[in-house]
Amino acid sequence: MAGEGIKKLYYAIGEVSERTGLEAHVLRYWETEFEQLKPRKNRAGRRIYTDEDIAVIGRIQHLLRVEKYTIEGARQALARGDGIVSGERRELMALRGFLENLLKKL
Repeated sequence: MAGEGIKKLYYAIGEVSERTGLEAHVLRYWETEFEQLKPRKNRAGRRIYTDEDIAVIGRIQHLLRVEKYTIEGARQALARGDGIVSGERRELMALRGFLENLLKKL
């Protein structure tokens, strides 16, 4: 089946930078400012990001660039769970419920 690949579990900082459009130094800075963003490091000491880390980066990026929050304001919004607009949050919660029910049936 051509075109199908194995889903990656971890991404290097360069891959995350390319996916998000953010420079690597911005990602490293955000790690110091947001406790929710803590990528693991591999044996060589290089950062490895998960899909969850990338989702956190997307929420931070949205708060800072679209909603125009300050770093402190974005930090507080993430702590409250405001990183996703309510419509998206509802959709994600519905999807989560569906997937949990599906998992129970397997």
